[in-house]
Amino acid sequence: MHKVEFDQLGETLFHETLDNGLTVYILPKKGFSKTFATFTTKYGSIDNHFVPQGETEAIKVPDGIAHFLEHKMFEKEAGDVFQEFSKQGASANAFTSFTRTAYLFSATGEIDKNVKTLLDFVQSPYFTEKTVEKEKGIIAQEITMYDDQPDWRLYFGIIENLYKNHPVKIDIAGTVESIQDITAEHLYTCYNTFYHPSNMILFIVGNVDAEQMMTLVKDDQAQKTFAEPAEIERVYPEEPKEVAIKERVLEMSVQKPKVFYGLKPEKLDLIGPEMLKHELAAQLAYELLFGRTSDFYHEAYENDWIDESYSFDYSLESGFGYALIGSDTHKPETFIKEVKHTLQNAVEKWPFGQDDLDRVRRKKIGFFLRALNSPEYIANQFTNYAFNEMNLFDVVPVLEELEVADLQQAFALVSHESQHSVFTIMPSKKDAE
Repeated sequence: MHKVEFDQLGETLFHETLDNGLTVYILPKKGFSKTFATFTTKYGSIDNHFVPQGETEAIKVPDGIAHFLEHKMFEKEAGDVFQEFSKQGASANAFTSFTRTAYLFSATGEIDKNVKTLLDFVQSPYFTEKTVEKEKGIIAQEITMYDDQPDWRLYFGIIENLYKNHPVKIDIAGTVESIQDITAEHLYTCYNTFYHPSNMILFIVGNVDAEQMMTLVKDDQAQKTFAEPAEIERVYPEEPKEVAIKERVLEMSVQKPKVFYGLKPEKLDLIGPEMLKHELAAQLAYELLFGRTSDFYHEAYENDWIDESYSFDYSLESGFGYALIGSDTHKPETFIKEVKHTLQNAVEKWPFGQDDLDRVRRKKIGFFLRALNSPEYIANQFTNYAFNEMNLFDVVPVLEELEVADLQQAFALVSHESQHSVFTIMPSKKDAE
């Protein structure tokens, strides 16, 4: 077992890759009452085109299947796994994102039992055509529910605008139509391809003994049989630099218009330390341009272009990413115009210097250090970073090394207007009648 000391953060991380390929991370937190564990596979909604394990030809599976599979994992022949966690005093959950599926629990006691339950249920799939058919109605209701949520439609609306071919434009849950094509055989094919231990990470953070916990996990895995680890071949389409749709409007039952201004990065093949540096530099650049201490924010707030729903974000994954600036606003056209104006000014002349960088850097480091008090944040973020060959605990050192030129360079990757798009949800005219 390897031990890594992060002296600056006061953290010690233990990790080991087991014989079956599973990577296990344990972060002891003395004095913490709660332990949090995630068992995550590098498999998300964008992985709908791949070569199945043991085969040579690529297949396409129905949209929404990763999310569907997540739902079905909790149902076993003997009953619902949630009840087992509950009996052991644990709160269990799961989520599917564009790039990963995570199964998790938090508990203050019986940690060994709960870790064993987590490993066992994720590593023992049980699907039948009958239970799959039953689940289609449940997930169809979930999809319909999200279709009626304006904020969800706004988020996926702008991503659909930004991406022409990449499957990130497809709703994580798929559509009511696409999930009808899912079969038990599909689920087993996806499970056998993406749920191999070599494509997964177990992360445990809390008041645990690292040696004892690692022994428990190794003993559990040694008693199970898995196929030999194999490289997963995923197929993604070519994606142009330009956005798919420049501007789009949707009418819904909302009291106030909702707007997202989206930007699509030019360089999407970054990985590892290069990706971490770029993402942090871009996040600081957007903090300076659109954060709550920025000139834009103060002017927008004073002139009622935005309200408390205002947000901005920069997110990057391998193969896709986006910057989003948005708000509910009674003045959507003005909001869009002023965002464009702020971006154009930064293109023509970068307005920030060393003092500005130092200020937002301190803020970012402060937020990060506070977040390290949350076991949930650590486990979820560490796993996401690890799948992109980055280390969460490198965030502070990389932030400290950033220079003004790094922020300018990151911003330059989204500076061309062909990479910008706007999605607006307007109050329905029918509601106004």
